[in-house]
Amino acid sequence: MTIRITGMNSGLDTEAIISEMMSAYRTKGDKYVKEQTKLSWKQDTWKSLNTKIFNFYKKARTMTLSSGYNAKKCTVSDSTKASVTANSDAINGTQTLKIDNIAKSGYLTGSKLKDSVNGDTTLAGLAYRDTATGQDVGFEASSTTLSLKVGKGSDAKVKKIEVKSNTKINDLIKQINDADAGVKATFDAENKRIYLASTATGEAADFTIETSDQTGQNLVKMLGLSEDVGAIKVKGEDAKIVLNQVEYTSSSNSFNVNGMTINTLAKTDGEITITTETDVQGMYDKIKDFLTEYNDLMKEMSGLYNADSAKGYEPLTSEEKDAMSDTDVELWEEKVKGALLRRDGTLNGVMSAMSSAMLSSYKINGKDYSLSSFGIMTLGYFNTAKDERGLYHIDGDPDDEDVAEKDDELKKALMEDPDTVISFFQKLSSDLYSNLDDKMKRTELSSIYTVYNDKEMAQSYSDYTDTISAWEKKMSAIEESYYKKFSAMEVALSKLQSQTSSLTSLFG
Repeated sequence: MTIRITGMNSGLDTEAIISEMMSAYRTKGDKYVKEQTKLSWKQDTWKSLNTKIFNFYKKARTMTLSSGYNAKKCTVSDSTKASVTANSDAINGTQTLKIDNIAKSGYLTGSKLKDSVNGDTTLAGLAYRDTATGQDVGFEASSTTLSLKVGKGSDAKVKKIEVKSNTKINDLIKQINDADAGVKATFDAENKRIYLASTATGEAADFTIETSDQTGQNLVKMLGLSEDVGAIKVKGEDAKIVLNQVEYTSSSNSFNVNGMTINTLAKTDGEITITTETDVQGMYDKIKDFLTEYNDLMKEMSGLYNADSAKGYEPLTSEEKDAMSDTDVELWEEKVKGALLRRDGTLNGVMSAMSSAMLSSYKINGKDYSLSSFGIMTLGYFNTAKDERGLYHIDGDPDDEDVAEKDDELKKALMEDPDTVISFFQKLSSDLYSNLDDKMKRTELSSIYTVYNDKEMAQSYSDYTDTISAWEKKMSAIEESYYKKFSAMEVALSKLQSQTSSLTSLFG
């Protein structure tokens, strides 16, 4: 910190004079800071809004697909045995299902090893009791090979595990897991057992342990992994069902049959039933959810675009904030932030892109349909607030008091001709998706999936930082030059006073 002693000869308040002279420069510097702050707020506003636009963009993509609608629903007479979902190709009606087997993974529980065994025990430190001779058999060579075989016949895959007498149990476990053989190995130090399990279900994922020599065979027993020494092996099995008296098998507990996905949960004692029907309420809810998300987004954008003017309001400096209450500061800043996208051309372009798709008609089976064909309309220009004029309402929606008493044309259409309704919304969503995709393409000024010029704004923010820094240096230099000039004046006055004193003494 520079300490200056000024005005001793002139009697002037140099600090105050220079401060006043610098005020115009500080005002200009404050202007740059305010502009940068306002830009930062605008970046934040756009970033938040862009996230919502992108989420709706993904929603529109989903609605272009037939899988985006709950066209069919299935009811299982015993939901503890199976769960069933259906796509739009599934046939309505009741079918019989019998579950004969659930898919299982191959699983081997090793016999208990000695209490002294731990993860650091080497293979040479293991042994098993040969019941025929009554003798302990240990690791009888310097190395051997264990082979993990997954599957059967020509399709089987084999991974070889090379081990040595000084290989530790934990190292062997790691070798098996690193081999990516389709088998997961663990050692339970508390229960002194090794466990092996298939990483997938079904017969084709079952495994066996094979050895290349007698040492390997002995080692399998020493590790407790042989059924000869008490290991328990559960074989991998396929799931098996009988649907409408036709048998199907699967390596997993999931079956895809004629538009249905059947997930088996447990065996059945006899037949259970699956009832498939058109899910009118499910489709209705999907469309309603889509329109609600559209309305919420459009209302927010309209509110930002039509915000009241904040003319005369700018971000506050620290000094200006100090002169106001916290509540007044908050209200002031809310006023500025609320109007950041007022009459913004980019925002208007996004709204127009979205609304144009919603206002379009689409031809299905030779007939033109629009949202109004299904009782989905806006309330009218003069009957709604400015930021709600483009919002859509579903006639007969019990949650919408404005139209709850009207006939529900959408639900009626879904009951009578769901395919037409779905086709219409697929086409509408496709246009919405395409229009937003055009707005979110990467450009020199914007990143991918961004509707506003985020790159340009980031560069402008950086430019402000450079401008503010340069201006602060310039102000420091100007201020220093003022102090030098006043200092020179003080020196001159000091010399003049000294000379005057000398003349006075000569003529005194």
